Amino acid sequence: MKVPEKRFDGIVRKAVGRIPKEIRKHLDNLVISVLPRPSLEMRKEMGLGPNDELLGLFQGVALTERSITAPPLYPDTIFLFQRPLEEMCETVEELEEQIEITVVHEVAHYIGMDEERLAELGYE
Repeated sequence: MKVPEKRFDGIVRKAVGRIPKEIRKHLDNLVISVLPRPSLEMRKEMGLGPNDELLGLFQGVALTERSITAPPLYPDTIFLFQRPLEEMCETVEELEEQIEITVVHEVAHYIGMDEERLAELGYE
């Protein structure tokens, strides 16, 4: 499936609105940026092979690793990769759900939420 960039942005907004408040409240301090695909540098940083796909990526300093004496230099960002997300979905509903799941997992990296809590919230 493929959707125009503007429509994709609307789907992202709708998907973010579905995220439980416990997690969504942390988005106030994060930038969500949509890119067509991860850059070569991002792929290398993640140790991905040529056939590995990446749906999202958190870049920044997790809350659990912050220091008052060394604040982050750049805004914390969640990158969503439009083409890989579209390629794994057949409908807009599936795309919206996968974006929600991806954002939740990236926010979890930011706030230090463990996999057990994600599973309790239905994001396995």
